[in-house]
Formats: sequence, C-alpha cells, structure tokens
Amino acid sequence: MPRYTFICQDCQKSVQLFISYAEYDTAVPTCPLCGSQQLKRRIGRIGIAKSEEARMDSLLDENALAGLDEDDPKAMGRFMRKMSQEMGEDLGDEFGEVVDRLESGESPESIEQSMPELAEGGGLGE
Repeated sequence: MPRYTFICQDCQKSVQLFISYAEYDTAVPTCPLCGSQQLKRRIGRIGIAKSEEARMDSLLDENALAGLDEDDPKAMGRFMRKMSQEMGEDLGDEFGEVVDRLESGESPESIEQSMPELAEGGGLGE
C-alpha cells in the first residue's frame, strides 16, 4: 500500500498516511494528530535513473566545472565528492578522508605528505 505525505493545515504537522491506489480518488485523508481533514499533499523526493554515460556527461558539463578552481582545495573536494556520488560506488575510506580534508581547506600537498601511499599512486593532482 503506498505511503503519502501530507501537511495538516490546522496543526502544521507532517503526517504519513497509507492509502491504496483503489481508494486514492475517493479517500478523505484525516490528520491522525488533530483530526482535521484540511490536509495538503506533499510531494516527496524522487529518484531518476541515469545511465553511467549520462552520469559521466553531467560531470563534464561546463556548468558542473564552472566553479572548479584547481587552486582551491574546498572546490576540489566538492567536485570529488560529487564525482563519487555520480559514480554510485564506494571509493573507500582513504578517498573519503582525502575529500573531507580538501573540503576543510587543507592543501593537496599537505595531504600527500601525511599520506605517503598517495604519492606512490600518482598523487592527488595527477
């Protein structure tokens, strides 16, 4: 049975109600908190499936790259986080640590010095 989210116009609370598809057109939703029938449907988050090619294209879009300043560690960290989210893969704890440190403003050079194993794999900027 589908779950729908409503905002009660009387008590201003968000409530979730289960209403079957068959009942949806005739149902009169009632707030379980205050008994009001003055509910307004709230549309929740939606997900859009994208192919791997579409996800990579969105990363290379000029708008996505517009705020990327390679001299700004925070901007690099944001881009790397977005890249990992678009890829939909867990890139490991080490990657997460690097991104967190970049987003906090730490320089790539400083991160490489404290994580020498990164330099063996080509470093952050290569």
